[in-house]
Amino acid sequence: MILPVIKYGHPILRQKGARIEAVTPEIRRLIADMFETMNAANGVGLAAQQVAHALQLTVLDVSEASAERPSTLELDGKPADVVKFMPLVLINPEVKPVNEPVSGGEGCLSFPEIYAEISRPESVDVSALNAKGERIAFRCGGLLAKAIQHEVDHLNGILFIDRMDKKTKAELKPELDELQFITKAELAKTKKKS
Repeated sequence: MILPVIKYGHPILRQKGARIEAVTPEIRRLIADMFETMNAANGVGLAAQQVAHALQLTVLDVSEASAERPSTLELDGKPADVVKFMPLVLINPEVKPVNEPVSGGEGCLSFPEIYAEISRPESVDVSALNAKGERIAFRCGGLLAKAIQHEVDHLNGILFIDRMDKKTKAELKPELDELQFITKAELAKTKKKS
């Protein structure tokens, strides 16, 4: 089922996600819905907060974007095929930077039509549980590393606008203010109905 994507201005985007203790049928259903939602929106990643669930859960799939924006992947210290590793579910992920930050273009499904240059480490080590509740660990770079860092930020209530430099954020302020205003107005309307 395609779920509504929460937009900037909704308080859940600032909530740190709760750890998932078990992969229940409800979590499996949420994972399936999140993939369907992400694919319908042509995204490469989606965090649980973006579909109104404050959980440590994100889904990713960079295979469609791999031609224009390459990724690297290492499993057990050996290069691996990123596309064969997709789609990817990360539960309770932990990310450690491997090298210096590099700047690159970034967008977010919760910020439609807003893009900016964001600086993030080029490569990261990731450990998490997969959709079966099994521990996985890998090193990745390129788009996959950027997408994972973006989604893990979401899981901790951090948004990509928090990573923008002051000048970029100031330039985008009118669009950000408008998006926040619309979201808050829709929330107020929903509250009145209930």
